[in-house]
Amino acid sequence: MTQEERTRAVERWGDMVWRLALARTANVPDAEDVFQEVFLRFFRHEDELQSDEHRKAWLIRCTVNRANSLFSSTWRRRTVPLEVAAQVGVEDEYREVYSAVLSLPARYRAVIHLHYFEGLSVAEIAGILNLPEGTVKSQLSRGRAFLRDLLNEEV
Repeated sequence: MTQEERTRAVERWGDMVWRLALARTANVPDAEDVFQEVFLRFFRHEDELQSDEHRKAWLIRCTVNRANSLFSSTWRRRTVPLEVAAQVGVEDEYREVYSAVLSLPARYRAVIHLHYFEGLSVAEIAGILNLPEGTVKSQLSRGRAFLRDLLNEEV
């Protein structure tokens, strides 16, 4: 199958597969994973499918099967949504502060979390993140300033 034929196949059947994947998974990232996997399998097996009706039925069945596999995977059963995970293990008195930490830019969020919630020293954080200690210190300082501003806005 040429690249042009693959593009035409995705254009022809893509909306159907996407809508079904989204309906089955109820979230965009999982639907994207299902969509991608279905078309990868389709391209591998396209020669075995005799007609457009057969292709359509195969794509529908494959989409349903991939979505079901996603829900039954061990990894999925052992994970929780990010919104829930952010609050698990955080004592009630620290939830507001932890929510503010999660809203920081990634570079500040990482050093603040490692220092205050995990209790690591500047040297340990520098080793883990592969950064100079001076960078870690300045990110801690800037992160604290961001937090101060965020928490003062909420008061």
